[in-house]
Amino acid sequence: MRTDLGPSSPLGVLDRIGWWGALVMIAIALVYTLFMLLSSRGAPKHGGPSHPDAPLLIVILMPCLNEAEVIGASVRRLTSIPDPGLRIMVIDDGSDDDTAQAAARAGDERVEVVRRQPPRARLGKGEALNDALSIVRSRCTSVSSSRVVVGVMDADGRLDPHAIGEVRKAFAPQEVGAVQMGVRINNRFGSLLARMQDMEFVIFTEVFQRGRRRVRSVGMGGNAQFVRLSALDALGPRPWTRSLTEDFDLGIRLNATSWTNEFWPSASVHQQGVTNMRRLVRQRTRWFQGNLQALHLLRSVAREQRGLGRADTLWQILTPYLLLTGSLLTLSFLISMATAGVAAVLRWEQSWMWLVGAYVIAFGPALIYAWIYWRIERSEGLGLIRAVAYSHLFVLYGLLPSLYGWRAVARELTGRTGWAKTAREAEPDQAAQAQPSHTAAVTGPGGQVPAGSPVPGNLPPPDGRAREAPLTAPRAGGAGIPIPTGSSPNDLNDTAIIGRSTHRAASNLTNEETR
Repeated sequence: MRTDLGPSSPLGVLDRIGWWGALVMIAIALVYTLFMLLSSRGAPKHGGPSHPDAPLLIVILMPCLNEAEVIGASVRRLTSIPDPGLRIMVIDDGSDDDTAQAAARAGDERVEVVRRQPPRARLGKGEALNDALSIVRSRCTSVSSSRVVVGVMDADGRLDPHAIGEVRKAFAPQEVGAVQMGVRINNRFGSLLARMQDMEFVIFTEVFQRGRRRVRSVGMGGNAQFVRLSALDALGPRPWTRSLTEDFDLGIRLNATSWTNEFWPSASVHQQGVTNMRRLVRQRTRWFQGNLQALHLLRSVAREQRGLGRADTLWQILTPYLLLTGSLLTLSFLISMATAGVAAVLRWEQSWMWLVGAYVIAFGPALIYAWIYWRIERSEGLGLIRAVAYSHLFVLYGLLPSLYGWRAVARELTGRTGWAKTAREAEPDQAAQAQPSHTAAVTGPGGQVPAGSPVPGNLPPPDGRAREAPLTAPRAGGAGIPIPTGSSPNDLNDTAIIGRSTHRAASNLTNEETR
């Protein structure tokens, strides 16, 4: 029996539909990339009033689960920033190791350690952030919420020393409600897989985040995101959701408000890259599944956003589905390559021009990415030829969604929304090695101080409950503005504060001097 493969046959029609569909998808992707490349070359103009010297209280929340390997170095890095308006709240989400003690030992009077107890613990990063935000709100009742900025950092995050000063500059325009900084991978020099992740973050921020500044659709990441308390208030009492990518979800919903999301390229957070392919696939499966869960936001985005910002946000929500469809093109290309290889072995006559076109389409944008990455990394010794070689590997690395994307779909369809945290690797302490003059105390049940957690010498030991001190924001002249403690955080659904030094930061530095 002969199969009809002519143009008018059903298979021929399907072949033409597939061919034109693939061509349209590739064209849209290339046009979108080109648009973002052009848009990323300029900075947006803010139309609202600007108050560059307005004092801000910056509270960084660091959710942690079994992060004893890295949390101490991260806290020391933050406390090495001499900003009197900076506060750090480490949220131990039911760790089994010494995360809380390591954070407290590394901290100074600006560091507070909060422990979430079962059954409230381990309900997701969003829930941990929401409970910590309740504590912040209870203490900031005497300060305008527009002057309080809440930052989120991962336990392995290392901010650039000048990052907090850059945060103050970024929030000078009063219309800016959220700021996302760049992300770099700090172990990129020792692992090729980590190098690909670093290139991924650099290209995403330098091309797409910069481009989205122009169309007002900047997304938020889980590391080094900063949001005005008043912008969070616009999203309700618990702004972070239980989505597996609560940061992506938050960014989309913020873009639908009257606030502006901003990307700030002048500073970065440095985090640890995954060096094991199995763990990377597991991590990216969770990210992909979280993006799939954002589909319910399509209606609100279409209704509440306008112009190019709406179009790009819709594109962001639909990207996982486009990647899944694109994986079929990848499969088709591999089949074509295998067929061409067989034909070459059998010495059948064939044209190879299609392969040249495929190379230009696949690797053409990557060569532009190589130039962008080289310009940033050349100060670290990266040569242009090696950057071009990395860009070719980066194209292959970009095929991974074909693997973990369908795995994420399977998990979503079967209702599996739990996830295992990506394990950290011990690394050298890149923070200031000098021990702070004061150490945050960690108290256990009943107010006892665990061994190995020294209490500052000029403080009496806790007397039955964890000591609390009001957060303070700097005045224009540098003096602190006391913020009432308000209701006890211990009443917040089994969330207990286990550490806080009662020292007030003594400094007469102005905001300008601390930048």
